[in-house]
Amino acid sequence: YAMLLSLIFLIVLVAAVVGFVFRHEIKTNFESNLNLALKDYNVTADRHSEAVDTIQRTLHCCGVQNYSDWEKTEYFAQKGIPRSCCKSQDDCSEEDLKDASKAKMKVFVDGCFFLVTSTMESKMSVVAGMSFSIACFQVM
Repeated sequence: YAMLLSLIFLIVLVAAVVGFVFRHEIKTNFESNLNLALKDYNVTADRHSEAVDTIQRTLHCCGVQNYSDWEKTEYFAQKGIPRSCCKSQDDCSEEDLKDASKAKMKVFVDGCFFLVTSTMESKMSVVAGMSFSIACFQVM
C-alpha cells in the first residue's frame, strides 16, 4: 500500500513539474495547432473543425489572434467566417460573414488563443493546489 501511494505521489509530482516547466511549449503547440485547425477548417464532421466551433461558441471568440485570421483561410473565400463566431445566430447572414467589414459588427472580435491560455492559467492554480493537497495527504 505504501509503495502504491509513493508511486501515485511521484506521478503527481512529476506531472506538476513537467506542466510547469513546459508551459511555454504547451502554449506554442496549442497556437500552432489552432492555426492549423483554422487553415484546414471545413463544414464536415471533422473533429478539429468541431473543436474550433466549440471553442469559439463557448469562449465567445473568433480566430486565433482575432476574427481577421479567418480571412487567410480557404473557408473564408468560399463561405466567409464560420457561424460559430456570430454573437447572435439570428443576426448573422451569409453575406455579412463573407464581408470582413460587415462581419466585424456581427462576430466576436477577440481571438481564441489568449482566452484559452488565460483560462488554462487561471485554472492551473486550482489544479496545482489540489495536487499539492493530495500529495500532502498522501505523505501524512
